[in-house]
Amino acid sequence: MGLVLSSTTLAQDKVETTIKADFVNEYIWRGLKLGDVAVQPTLGVGYKGLSLTAWGSYGLSNKDDVKEFDLTLAYSTGGFNIGITDYWFSEGLDPDARYFKYDAHGTNHLFEANIGYDFGPVVLQWYTNFAGNDGLNKSGKRAYSSYFEATVPFKLVTVDWTATAGAVPYATTTYGTTGFAVTNLTLRATKDIKVTDSFSIPIFGQVTANPCAQKAYLVLGFTLQPSH
Repeated sequence: MGLVLSSTTLAQDKVETTIKADFVNEYIWRGLKLGDVAVQPTLGVGYKGLSLTAWGSYGLSNKDDVKEFDLTLAYSTGGFNIGITDYWFSEGLDPDARYFKYDAHGTNHLFEANIGYDFGPVVLQWYTNFAGNDGLNKSGKRAYSSYFEATVPFKLVTVDWTATAGAVPYATTTYGTTGFAVTNLTLRATKDIKVTDSFSIPIFGQVTANPCAQKAYLVLGFTLQPSH
């Protein structure tokens, strides 16, 4: 459910393309565990701040892990960004897991809007589900589940770090909250491991705690992508 874009520029028309795959020992998203060992491919195109990205997650060690396929249409200018994501899961309201079923009460799709701003020292993002297979609030009605986070990037010696704090503002079964709750405290480190003079592999590790669920996770992974 997450996108970290790394682009290769086609000089002839200034279109940016993204082709990469992450391999992780656990799929952790906003403080929630969604799967075990997984491959998470990304394919995207972008032009003048507008981008369309496809992202997926497919379990490698557990055949029961839910498959995921997301499409994100986004726009950014300066530090400002806005986007809409169509999440699809192999489990949900449709037992046949049909991708092209969009029935409001029988779909496996979930639609989310986001808005954010990169201030430099800190990046702020807000996400809200507005359609599809969303969770319920305490009254049993659509929760319009939301999540917001602050991310602080920094560099320590030769390693790139990010510290993230994320919270859910109100009750929703999507995040398993009964009111305001901190669900994601993450510290992540990324380091390029040089293989040859022209090829390196980004290795990343992160510690994530979910105070609301009283869970903690250690995630390790690496990224494969074409050279620029």
